[in-house]
Amino acid sequence: MSAGWLRACALVILGLFSVSALAKDKTAIVIGGGLSGLTAAYELQNKGWQVTLLEAKPSLGGRSGMATSEWIGNDKTQPVLNKYVSTFKLGTTPAPEFVRTPSYLIDGVYYSAADLAIKDPTTAEALKRYEKTVDDLARSIEDPQNPAANNTLHALDQINVSNWLDRLTLPATARQLINQQIRTRYDEPSRLSLLYFAQQSRVYLGVSDRDLRASRLLGGSPVLAQAFVKQLKTIKTSSPVSAIVQDKDGVTVKVGSVNYQADYVVVAVPLRALNKISLTPALDAQHLGAIKGTNYGWRDQIMLKFKTPVWESKARMSGEIYSNTGLGMLWVEPALKGGANVVINLSGDNARVMQAFGDKQMADQVLIRLHAFYPQARGSFTGYEIRRYSTDPSMGGAYLAFGPGQISKYWRLWERPLQRVAFAGEHTDTLYPGTLEGALRTGQRAASQVEDLAAGKSFEPAKVVPVAAAAAAGAVAAKKGNFFTNLFGGGDDEKKPEPVKAPAPVAPAAPTPAPVPTPAPAPVETPKPAAPVKAEPAKKAPVKKPAAKTEAKKAPAKAPAKKAEPAKKPAAKPAATTETKAQ
Repeated sequence: MSAGWLRACALVILGLFSVSALAKDKTAIVIGGGLSGLTAAYELQNKGWQVTLLEAKPSLGGRSGMATSEWIGNDKTQPVLNKYVSTFKLGTTPAPEFVRTPSYLIDGVYYSAADLAIKDPTTAEALKRYEKTVDDLARSIEDPQNPAANNTLHALDQINVSNWLDRLTLPATARQLINQQIRTRYDEPSRLSLLYFAQQSRVYLGVSDRDLRASRLLGGSPVLAQAFVKQLKTIKTSSPVSAIVQDKDGVTVKVGSVNYQADYVVVAVPLRALNKISLTPALDAQHLGAIKGTNYGWRDQIMLKFKTPVWESKARMSGEIYSNTGLGMLWVEPALKGGANVVINLSGDNARVMQAFGDKQMADQVLIRLHAFYPQARGSFTGYEIRRYSTDPSMGGAYLAFGPGQISKYWRLWERPLQRVAFAGEHTDTLYPGTLEGALRTGQRAASQVEDLAAGKSFEPAKVVPVAAAAAAGAVAAKKGNFFTNLFGGGDDEKKPEPVKAPAPVAPAAPTPAPVPTPAPAPVETPKPAAPVKAEPAKKAPVKKPAAKTEAKKAPAKAPAKKAEPAKKPAAKPAATTETKAQ
């Protein structure tokens, strides 16, 4: 009798313990199934959280690229990416040496950087001069985390890159190639803040192209996304979020007629998608202004498929080719079953012009341009695939590309949580926005912030700087004989700089003092599957319309400084070929 009684007592105690443990389970909802959201969900789950991931679209992976294999950097330039590649045991293959620097397609003729120096020295010298000027610009920024550290640098945010390039008086072909490189990596030069361009150049100062294209990730970034998906317990696709309501006890996330409740939320969606979600309490004017006003680079990605290669054999495995004929940045890769594919990024204003075309029309337009130089193209053509980031209403473009004046207003705005909501996504990374590395880093950061919030840490709101600062800074640019005179080659009445030599194609270098991403924790054994976050019938949550857009006051710009001596830990941004802006 006493033995049975003891057993009964033990069962009761165990039951009470289980209920108590369950009551203490930490719950989180991650909104967005791109790479940053998948990373945040994975990291939180590994730390014992019950995580539910909600994705608006039927598929996961966000803005992952379409290439069947994709260039990635080495451990020095992309430590977080390489950590996950190793953790998930993903296949890679070393890059052939000849593809590790950019090359060119000029009027249909393929040139390596070495070819260009011999066959078109005028263009090669102009590219060198441009590279040297970019490096000088980059060195003007000491801390890439704080690019607008003084009024002189702050004034760069009021200037667009196109105006700066005009002052370099580059030959036509060199200017076309440089424009293509800039629009591929960011956006049209006329839409891009010179301060943002300088800051990103500072981040990559000293980083070799060879380090940025060290190997191929077999299967491309979708393979990485799927590796995360396999680890997660609770994922709901086709679940667009319409509202997030915070209170002192937790957060309610509304999807259709269902309300999901959790302790904390990570929002890992592009700003255009965030604009469709009502938040309670409402965002302030600065955040609302950032959602509607932050510039995104426009890009459409097209893969043309051919039975046989129709271009020179030495270009068959090229890593990154810039064209002067409106073809956009392209790279060539072998098809899985013979033949070959050309992946083309139409970007900047080229992509904007093409938005009126249907998919087939767009593919035809690109094929016409390719066929003009390679007459066998049409006969060998077998089909195409298209990803249209520019016309996707939830993206509004491809990746973050601050326009003139926007760093002054929105720099590092999304790095801080707002009460129980943390933000992730390539646009929230100061060093590597628009890259796989940046997306992964922000997923890790958001997961850590949720842990900090649960531990009682508070995050101070960003301070706002008076708008007058911009005007004062702009006045500095007008003066002669200062930093700008040297940077832009003097005023109109001064002697124009003579073409000087500099490394060929543009490829920002790597950061030095910049903080390096926290290494991704290896997969940890997670406790037995935790119950998914409870879904309850929705109560009508007040849906708040975003307040009218207000001019946000300028926030103190803290950005990566530019002094890069290749020694410090670079966390580099994947070259344009690496389709990173996957949230």
